[in-house]
Amino acid sequence: MNKPANIKPDVLMEVRDLVCHFPVKRDGLFGKRRVAHAVNGVSLDLIAGETLGLVGKCGCGKSTLGLLVLNLISPTSGSVLFRGQDITRTNKKEWRRLRSEMQLAFQNPLGALNPRRTIGAQIREPLDIHQLGDPADRHKTVLDMLEAVTLPEHLLERYPHQLSGGQQQRAVIARALIIGPQLLVCDESVSALDVSVQAQVVNLLADLQKKLGLSYLFISHDLSVVRHISSRIAVMYLGRLVELADSEMLIENPMHPYTRALISAVPVPDPRARTSRATIGGEPPNPFNPPSGCAFYSRCPHADDKCRSLIPEFRQIGPQHMVACHHAEALAQTS
Repeated sequence: MNKPANIKPDVLMEVRDLVCHFPVKRDGLFGKRRVAHAVNGVSLDLIAGETLGLVGKCGCGKSTLGLLVLNLISPTSGSVLFRGQDITRTNKKEWRRLRSEMQLAFQNPLGALNPRRTIGAQIREPLDIHQLGDPADRHKTVLDMLEAVTLPEHLLERYPHQLSGGQQQRAVIARALIIGPQLLVCDESVSALDVSVQAQVVNLLADLQKKLGLSYLFISHDLSVVRHISSRIAVMYLGRLVELADSEMLIENPMHPYTRALISAVPVPDPRARTSRATIGGEPPNPFNPPSGCAFYSRCPHADDKCRSLIPEFRQIGPQHMVACHHAEALAQTS
């Protein structure tokens, strides 16, 4: 078991140079084995009590990153430190203890719930698995958690298919939080819901964060939802972080061309408002054969030979603002 070292009191999780490659079958009998580059050298910190939003298009690796920080899949290289301890190198006993401190809220709540068990039994199940509290008091704990996620008590005896989509997601959140974790990873946890229900669940998550002192890694492709709930936002493209900044700073002053395109694509509710949109041309690079330089160079209007040959460093460009772009300073002057 690794001993915690150099623990930062305000940092809950530290991700360092995280890489995850997935080998796939060969092309034919004598073909070369291909490797999908899902995550390529991601480093970031998650501050205790904050919500870190993670956005990017489908296939950029953000869900894989969420599974990596929960140690649900093993990285190819790199480390994930939870309060100073590398969770990728813990023994089974220590990992069982740490596992209760970090939980996942799934994208598809109906798929995450067992159709043959009642909602009450599934919310209580983590208490039984981790043997938390007196068995006689666990029903009261379930009722308290049900109240916290604004679900009526009569739903305890119902089955998942008898609940609405919003109620199913609240049940999933209740099951994740009932053992008192410090970190909750929300992987597209509101994308399957109606817009009005999305707002209710996002507001519920914000209220629970204040009451329970939770930290969130909120993964979504919807930048408007991420902006509403997140204190900081990280933008991911082809397995790499391209920008990380305070939520409002990133929205008001994006430094990376890809971030600018994402922001300009967010619909404006005022039909009279006419704004110029930054479009992205070309096709996304192949994750089985990523480019040698900047992953975005083939689609970027500002790319040059340096972008084609050299991977940009993920560097600090301003207070609490990091970007991976060779021309970030020049683009900032033209914005």
